Amino acid sequence: MNSYLEIVFDLPLEQSFSYRCDDRGEASPGKRVIAPFGKRELLGYVVDAGDKIPAFPSLEKIKPILRVIDKEPIFDKTDIALSRWMTSYYLCSPGEALGAMIPSGRRAVSDTVFPWDFDSSIDQGCTNSFANRTDISLSTEQQDALEKISVLADMACMKKPGSKKTDGLNMAYLYGITGSGKTEVFLRLAERILKMGRSVIYLVPEISLTHQTAEIIGRRFGTAAATLHSAMTGSERLGQWMRIRRGEARIVAGPRSAVFAPLRDLGLIIIDEEHDGSYKSGNSPRYHARQIAMHRSSAEGALLLMGSATPSAEAWKLMQEGLIRRYSLSRLLSGGKPPDIIPVSLEKTAGSLSDELKEEIRQTFMMKRQTILFLNRRGFAYFYHCLNCGFELGCKRCSVSLTYHKSKNKALCHYCGYETRPPVSCPQCGSLEAGFSGFGTEFIEEEVRNTFPGLRIQRADADTTGKKGSLKEILGKFKAGEIDILLGTQMVAKGLNFPGVRLVGVVFADTGLHLPDFRAAERTFSLIVQVAGRAGRFFPDGRVIVQTLRPYDPVILKACSLDVEGFFKAELAQRSALGFPPYSRLIRLVIRSRKEEKAHKAAGRLAVLARPLLPAEGEILGPAECPIGMQNRSYRVQLLFRGPSMGILNRAVKATLKQYEKEKENTVYIEIDVDPVQLL
Repeated sequence: MNSYLEIVFDLPLEQSFSYRCDDRGEASPGKRVIAPFGKRELLGYVVDAGDKIPAFPSLEKIKPILRVIDKEPIFDKTDIALSRWMTSYYLCSPGEALGAMIPSGRRAVSDTVFPWDFDSSIDQGCTNSFANRTDISLSTEQQDALEKISVLADMACMKKPGSKKTDGLNMAYLYGITGSGKTEVFLRLAERILKMGRSVIYLVPEISLTHQTAEIIGRRFGTAAATLHSAMTGSERLGQWMRIRRGEARIVAGPRSAVFAPLRDLGLIIIDEEHDGSYKSGNSPRYHARQIAMHRSSAEGALLLMGSATPSAEAWKLMQEGLIRRYSLSRLLSGGKPPDIIPVSLEKTAGSLSDELKEEIRQTFMMKRQTILFLNRRGFAYFYHCLNCGFELGCKRCSVSLTYHKSKNKALCHYCGYETRPPVSCPQCGSLEAGFSGFGTEFIEEEVRNTFPGLRIQRADADTTGKKGSLKEILGKFKAGEIDILLGTQMVAKGLNFPGVRLVGVVFADTGLHLPDFRAAERTFSLIVQVAGRAGRFFPDGRVIVQTLRPYDPVILKACSLDVEGFFKAELAQRSALGFPPYSRLIRLVIRSRKEEKAHKAAGRLAVLARPLLPAEGEILGPAECPIGMQNRSYRVQLLFRGPSMGILNRAVKATLKQYEKEKENTVYIEIDVDPVQLL
């Protein structure tokens, strides 16, 4: 029986803490416990245990834990090792790293395991469940890619886990247009890995895609499959987690956090839609699932297979350099062809729908086919302006405009949740020549309903899919042909496969094009190409209308011509000239305070401390006010550490923060973002 425990907490504290074991001796490494921490009682993670007396001024001051939560360990030495790597790479605490990995449920739910219907007669072993799939003949391209990637998978699985040699053998990329059959190649390779006795992680970027992928994997692999995603309750996630840990599930599907699935004998990690920004966490630790997957594949002797029609700039560069093996799929398999994509100017359009788009919607309905309308902005209108005095209605807590939601008759901030009633007249001068302009998904829904009163229309955005299962229900109805027009935000733009869709309308392509962020062009290009891929997947008559105020912008034109090669040639040349990723590495510090002066003062002090600690090949950009200068009543100032390698930056930031710790103010907070995907 162990006498002492080493425990970490999900707090920004680097050290672990010593406690006495419980009287029954139930606490052990890998379990969660409740322990006293100051005047609070906190959940902690036991990372070590033993009889050695901790170095402590007084043994009487070592407190006992209060209770043990878990009957069996929910994490092991491999998980602890991964959390320590995350602590070093992402400059977070060990407890924060484990907190990001481990489900939060207190009790595992065992009676609601599968989110799909499956044949209960399927054998527990996954090999017998392969017969559950319909045999699909692979194209020559698919077969060739599968055979070559299988060779890499065999070689990766034979490599010694933890090998640091970067020869590209453990990373491959399936680059192909939407509808070219990437998913089937992923699944065939997963079958191969499972037959070898190893396990598979299958990552998708969005919850909407998780349901679709989970159903496919559930039908294919039966009880050998599991899912992990944030829409599940903590107890449901814990139930799945423990099935995986016990070896009852050997293929796991899910979004970002599924990369931590505690699978034994990991042989393959698949990252579908690798380019997608949702693989990056927005909270500490701000990890990127792709980076975690790279580390795990190397540490555990597995193959990392990524795929997309629009790879990230980082992946594209690595493919050019041969560090990632690239395999291409260039043909649609289901009888369709790449859709005709037409840029249409909005300059003289009244409302949000151009004449060209309206006519295509009518034609599509007459053909008994379906339409998707996409706009990456929810709400009714997003900009309040007075023509008389120039007053703009912004959030009182953030430096952003409020968005008008007509259904709620409220003006809302999408960053902090602040809300107010929309003013009848200008709050500053009383003029009636003031109001909201611009349009969001709610505005489009109203205009579409007024223009096409006989059509069945459904909106899918954060305002209409808040209820659990609602998005899955909407997509199910659309797939069944019960909806004529589906309009929404990013959740309808990616990966979804609907045979009835003929037309896609990008209502306003310019939404994020000229944001003050070096990835703005890449995100806009990818989004247009991805949403265009929803049209005409099964018929050769797909149409895409891209509405824009900049019909001759090079990014818009390259997206409309599906010119991925041309886009990256221009984009990478610009990134290289400006010294931004993938030609450099970045660490972003965001300094926050309720007092503007303190935020700027702290940022200036950090810059002074950092400059002599950074080698000549590195540099510091800033301090400068963030593009969104205030958020939730906190003023925001940023520092960018830029250099040729992450090791240089990591050491400099650690040393800077260590020196700053001695004189920091409690009213100033620092957010650390390693490899940031946006700079807003």
